[in-house]
Amino acid sequence: MSLTLRTISREQHLAYIQGLPSASHCQVPAWADVKTEWRSENLGWFDDRTGELVGAGLVLYRQLPKVKRYLAYLPEGPVINWYAPNLEDWLQPMLAHLKSQGAFSVKMGPPVVIRRWDAAAIKKGIQDPEVKRLRDVEATFIEPRAFEVSDRLRRMGWQQGEDGGAGFGDVQPRFVFQVPLENRTLEEVHKGFNQLWRRNIKKAEKAGVEVVQGGFEDLPEWQRLYEVTAERDRFRPRPLGYFEQMWKALNSEDPNRMRLYFAKHEGEAVAAATMLVVGGHVWYSYGASANHKREVRPSNAMQWRMLQDAYALGASVYDLRGISDSLDDSDHLFGLIQFKVGTGGEAAEYIGEWDFPLNKLLHKALDIYMSRR
Repeated sequence: MSLTLRTISREQHLAYIQGLPSASHCQVPAWADVKTEWRSENLGWFDDRTGELVGAGLVLYRQLPKVKRYLAYLPEGPVINWYAPNLEDWLQPMLAHLKSQGAFSVKMGPPVVIRRWDAAAIKKGIQDPEVKRLRDVEATFIEPRAFEVSDRLRRMGWQQGEDGGAGFGDVQPRFVFQVPLENRTLEEVHKGFNQLWRRNIKKAEKAGVEVVQGGFEDLPEWQRLYEVTAERDRFRPRPLGYFEQMWKALNSEDPNRMRLYFAKHEGEAVAAATMLVVGGHVWYSYGASANHKREVRPSNAMQWRMLQDAYALGASVYDLRGISDSLDDSDHLFGLIQFKVGTGGEAAEYIGEWDFPLNKLLHKALDIYMSRR
């Protein structure tokens, strides 16, 4: 297939995404309006023979201080055929175009899964004192074509970036946790939960925990719980304005793109979460909870409700987003994988983020700057 790359309109980009089974929420046109500190561009790949749009990418440009040079970033994208034997023909025109736009370096996150581990394999790894990392556990599923993609990228001069950790901050997570919903009944999904999860859902029900959907006007209440969580878990919270902008931007593109959930006990909101929807892929995006009333298990009740709603939307996967690959119970992020593995889902490893230095000197300077932050 002979390809041409050019800038496309947001409308063309959105129409292309809507025609796919799913794509990352970081690759919908409205994501550019969430990331207000970046300038953006919508790219399209066209089949020269038919003139058909066959790929798309949202590029975010971050300017270097004092110079008109940019880092070009395609988070969890571009949305192209990553297994195409002529991958070079997709990526070389993109690099040439981004260079012409003043980019000194390109960062992208191919949405290509390399390995999966089911809940049983992870549990076995957790119980083995010799095992400290998820990658030390034998994978349940391996995608051989993903290794080819990595090899091709290396041969083209792309460099594998640092691991994204659990997805806190701007770098996308390499390891995520997902609950497959396709070809399963809700009863089967519920049965897949471990005993503790099922018990906690029942406990929340008995205690009278009610899970409700909120709207834009409820975001200050979300923020209150989120800041409590940030203080407890020692991370820097995003401001309320970020979530307000996210809500307006995403839901003006599609009224069902972003949802807000609260778990309430005796009328008080004690847990909250945001959910994102693109086609058949649904994400639990941000979560928050109070320091008290944890014994009524509001988070388990809320996740179960969100899973049921994702199922009702016809989702093929419910994505609990980032996990660390540490299976060491002394690691501060271990609780995250422990909580998520209780859903009976699976851990997935992506091939990670990749960098292409268009100007080696500026790219190196950025590396030094980022390492000192």
